[in-house]
Amino acid sequence: MLPITSVRSAAVPLRSVALILVSMFCFALVDALAKSAALAYPANEVTFFRMLFGLVPAVAVCLRGKPLIERLRHMDVRGQTLRALTLLGASGLFFAGLPYVPLSEAVAIVYSETLLVIVLAPLLLKEALKPRDALAAAVGFVGVLFVVRPDGSHSNWLGPLLLISSAFFGALSIIQIKRIRATDDSGTTVLYFTVIGTIVTGVSLFFAWRTPSIEALAVMALIGGFATAGQLLMTMAFRQADAGALAPYNYTSIVWAALFGYIAWGETIGSLSLFGIALIVGSSIVVAVRGKQTEGPLV
Repeated sequence: MLPITSVRSAAVPLRSVALILVSMFCFALVDALAKSAALAYPANEVTFFRMLFGLVPAVAVCLRGKPLIERLRHMDVRGQTLRALTLLGASGLFFAGLPYVPLSEAVAIVYSETLLVIVLAPLLLKEALKPRDALAAAVGFVGVLFVVRPDGSHSNWLGPLLLISSAFFGALSIIQIKRIRATDDSGTTVLYFTVIGTIVTGVSLFFAWRTPSIEALAVMALIGGFATAGQLLMTMAFRQADAGALAPYNYTSIVWAALFGYIAWGETIGSLSLFGIALIVGSSIVVAVRGKQTEGPLV
């Protein structure tokens, strides 16, 4: 779930490339660890512990700079709440779909959120739909069909349906970011999302819960730690380079996911799925590169 943004310079410093590559590695580790946990525990429980263990680093990040009380006093509560709930839905649905689909394919399907933004933006943000972007989105959605290839069986369509729903909610969260007041910084946004996510998923534990082992708790703590590290590294990278210029490096997480999936579960990628992933990645990169040509500088 990568933010769409821009920075002051169009150059791509090597430091930014290194940061985004390490960030994608962290996110791939999160996905692999989440799948191992989701195979044994309910998705809402995995999401809860991911949020809970992410609270401490989120607070630590938010304590830097302006006082926390001052940030919260001027926060766009309604906008932040909608963004938190949509992103929480995306995370929970992603974890729920992981047990049914090879890891690399799951990550690729969720990356189609960038393409869904193109479809939803004219409806929700009243933005013009450019023909070239519409074509790129259509190509990407064809790629999703190649990856999903539903045959009507329950085990085949459930996972992809959950992951496509995750991408839809992820797209809504990206659109909501554009609606949040500019005075809300990234630290406040991350902290508020983590707090709301912990509360909502905590309530859900009354409906689905399995007491975790010490090993499982350690895995879910690592999920929270690597997720926060990946978010921080990605933010640092985007402060120094254009998001469109970094777009090709974002998709290295699919390569790592394929490697982790093969090592941990013996998962392999078929030729049709590989072709579909290429269409999704290629069209998403086109959209990102096109986006940097129309976005203004970050202030």
